[in-house]
Amino acid sequence: MVPARYLGRTIGSVFAILLIAAILHSVLGNPRWGWDVFAQWFFAEPVLVGLGRTLLLTALGAVLGFSLGTAIALARVSRSPLLVAVSWAFVWLFRSIPLVVLLLLINNLGYLYETITLGVPYTGISFISWNTTQLVTPFAAGVIGLTLNQAAFAAEIIRGGILSVDQGQVEAAAALGLPRGHQARRIILPQAMRSILPTAFNDIIGLAKGTSQVYILALPELFYTIQIIYRRNLEVVPLLMVATVWYLVILTVLSIVQHHIERHYARGALRNLPPSIFARFYRRAAQAPASPPAVADASKPKIIKAEQAPVRARAGTVTIHGVSKSYGTLKVLDHVTLTVPAGSVTVILGQSGSGKSTLLRSINHLERVDGGFIAIDGELIGYRQDGDKLFELKEKDILRRRVEVGMVFQNFNLFPHLSVLENIVEAPVTVRGTPRKEAEAEALDLLARVGLADKAQAYPRQLSGGQQQRVAIARALALKPKVLLFDEPTSALDPELVNEVLDVIKELASSGTTLIIVTHEIGFAREVADQVVFMERGKILETGRPDQIFNAPEHLRTAEFLAKVL
Repeated sequence: MVPARYLGRTIGSVFAILLIAAILHSVLGNPRWGWDVFAQWFFAEPVLVGLGRTLLLTALGAVLGFSLGTAIALARVSRSPLLVAVSWAFVWLFRSIPLVVLLLLINNLGYLYETITLGVPYTGISFISWNTTQLVTPFAAGVIGLTLNQAAFAAEIIRGGILSVDQGQVEAAAALGLPRGHQARRIILPQAMRSILPTAFNDIIGLAKGTSQVYILALPELFYTIQIIYRRNLEVVPLLMVATVWYLVILTVLSIVQHHIERHYARGALRNLPPSIFARFYRRAAQAPASPPAVADASKPKIIKAEQAPVRARAGTVTIHGVSKSYGTLKVLDHVTLTVPAGSVTVILGQSGSGKSTLLRSINHLERVDGGFIAIDGELIGYRQDGDKLFELKEKDILRRRVEVGMVFQNFNLFPHLSVLENIVEAPVTVRGTPRKEAEAEALDLLARVGLADKAQAYPRQLSGGQQQRVAIARALALKPKVLLFDEPTSALDPELVNEVLDVIKELASSGTTLIIVTHEIGFAREVADQVVFMERGKILETGRPDQIFNAPEHLRTAEFLAKVL
């Protein structure tokens, strides 16, 4: 096949070649550029010493700045108003002060404070003291100034990345009982990195060039060293080209590092990773062909039935008593009372906005209720009782109790940067303390149970919607919860994929796990439910067995609803 040819592209290519040739001839052919002087000084010892100091300032400013910036960003998104205010003030202050002014202020800190003392404030008790002028040397002032300036900008970059992570990821991590620190480290920040990295590396490149401003402290980094040399020999242009080329080298190395780090964090976010810069070289050196990308297999799953793969089901009784919940003036739940027997399957029906999902999310305390309580096997979720009052538990205690309640979301909420196997083992290893090998073996058994034994190393984006939902079910089961919640598990699926998910839930229904399901699949509810609950405007209007609810509903509103959906 012969590709089409375009005259405009050919003319543009010829023009580009001529332009490049003209620039190279002008630069390399003009003796006034002083390339012999450039060659003489490019690897000269003073230049390399200045370059080393520039690299050291860049590395320290980047590492310390982004470390401090991460802490400030986390403070800005915390639930503490005081931390939010203090972190905002830090960002406001150090983004406002020009770097040159900040460097001079820190360098003259000895004028304001003669000594720096470590001791007990306001008591006169001191443990150790330093002379400020001796402690804050020009190099220390440069590092501190670059760190504070970098941290202010890095905090906003990182905060933007954190805010870009879908809220469903946070809820899924919380539903699995993962501690907040672990959520930030393993779930939120790795996903935020895709948004953080491009801007962060731009900032680091700016920092590498911005180190030239420490010349104001008479600190001989690369640019200051070049200035000293050309003032002595008057070879201004060749020496400036020495600095320019070294800055280009620094930029090139940082760009290559950025490319590979971005590739690392693109795992799972893209079906196929972008080719590595050195991929062809690696393949030739290893003399091995690249492995083909994983592709989604949308074939009908081979579900292993309960009698073939018995599961140690844990079942709990759910007691919901007088639960109310409001958003402002909107009453979402209105004194809801319901008992779900251990090992039963309860299906909750109702039109959109009736409070079904809010009730479900309240069971594992993803939603805080305004009144009433919810207990599993007599143990309150999210609260402790003291007399006739309920006191909300601390986050770590809520997470500990939440592991007894698995949840499957309608939008899957799998962690896209983790493989299928990693999605499933993350919570058992972290929360239950299960040894990783044991957790992986159990995860593979669960994948076989939901018909996805061959997808352990795939990433969620490489799976179909039905496959992703089955992985989400396996992930919830990995913690061996007493109760399993399903929030409209098929609403985000194409009609052809609905049955493969429903087949898995039917198999679970026969295993003895307590299931509470919010769904619009009436036929499925009729087949698997032990009790059906109909909700309207935040209230339970009717509860009963499927044959009674679907064939002879007692409430008029239930009959009207079923007449429209049956």
